[in-house]
Amino acid sequence: MSEQILEPSDDRFAAALRGFGPLGILAILVILAGNMIAVPLSALLVLVWTRWSRTPWREIGYVMPRSWIRVAAVGIAFGIAFKLVMKMIVMPLLGADPINQAFHYLAGNRAALPGILFAVIVGAGFGEETVFRGYMFERLGLGRLFGSGIVAKVAIVLLTAAWFGLAHYSVQGLAGAEQGMIVGLVFGTIFAVTGRIWMLMVTHAAFDVTAVAMIYWNLESAVAHFVFK
Repeated sequence: MSEQILEPSDDRFAAALRGFGPLGILAILVILAGNMIAVPLSALLVLVWTRWSRTPWREIGYVMPRSWIRVAAVGIAFGIAFKLVMKMIVMPLLGADPINQAFHYLAGNRAALPGILFAVIVGAGFGEETVFRGYMFERLGLGRLFGSGIVAKVAIVLLTAAWFGLAHYSVQGLAGAEQGMIVGLVFGTIFAVTGRIWMLMVTHAAFDVTAVAMIYWNLESAVAHFVFK
């Protein structure tokens, strides 16, 4: 494939989008505000930004896996197991209410399933991972603000995890923020080590679908008290 010859103006525009001048900051603000209009607009804007800024796709974790089947299998298994551990052990130790009051309306509510499944699979699995892991890791690391060393990666994992937790506070309260921060730490660490996002997307979706299933079938309390009676 022949390489496209770029005009100097195109080079300057792409560099400005990648940088932290007025255009780069504006791009960040527009991307982060996207979900206020519709989910997962922020993630779609990240993809547009990646293309227009000529940022390599691998820098936001979009690396072609060797086996999509393996990615799906590992992601689903890990997501389900991770949610069960959080519900049965971690959140009870933190004193969380066994019932997620913010989403308890889903219990037996078949009419609400299509909307919530779209939200957790597309909005969370694809959307949140693209923004919080792919985009934010690229903006904060990879020689940008913090750099790409071990200390920088630890700082980025901590910062994005805190941000991810706070993003869940308004809807789910303290327990949601605590869970979000722990999930952010785990997912952020995996992304910092692997630099790959597809398995995390599947894991995140499986994690949230498991949560929805427990709420829908009214199993939250039973699962939360499975270990600690």
